[in-house]
Amino acid sequence: MSDMEEKFPRALWVRLIIYLVIGHVFAAFIYLLFEVGAGQ
Repeated sequence: MSDMEEKFPRALWVRLIIYLVIGHVFAAFIYLLFEVGAGQ
């Protein structure tokens, strides 16, 4: 397990998770915009 931690620093994992969360929130926001736009 120490080899994995050396190859991938903790900061890189945190940044990757943050990008994934922001990406999903952004995608959900755009999806909601299209759903509301189609409903009207």
